[in-house]
Amino acid sequence: QVQLVESGGGVVQAGGSLRLSCAGSGRTFSRHAMGWFRQAPGKERVFVAAISWSGDSTYYADSVKGRFTISRDNAKSTVYLQMNSLKPEDTAVYYCAAGFMATISRRQYDYWGQGTQVTVSS
Repeated sequence: QVQLVESGGGVVQAGGSLRLSCAGSGRTFSRHAMGWFRQAPGKERVFVAAISWSGDSTYYADSVKGRFTISRDNAKSTVYLQMNSLKPEDTAVYYCAAGFMATISRRQYDYWGQGTQVTVSS
């Protein structure tokens, strides 16, 4: 069992930066791949980024590639999403998730956080 709690969301102007954190509890956190997804109002939850359990492999949606960076610190049971050059279309609730494989499919993740709101104003 893994519990996940996101933090770091807020309101930022276009072009600005935010860093999201996702703190995990449970002894198996370091064995899980981690993903970030986002859901805008009225839209489906979509993949943003993922990282393998070791941190050696990372994956990004085309829409955030070059602007967002996913990383993890297994000693702190925390995964991060550094978001730079934010755009209004990045506005969404951001969720972290844990699973056994770093994948773009949300169905492959077993544990989810409650989400944190990110709002980018133009």
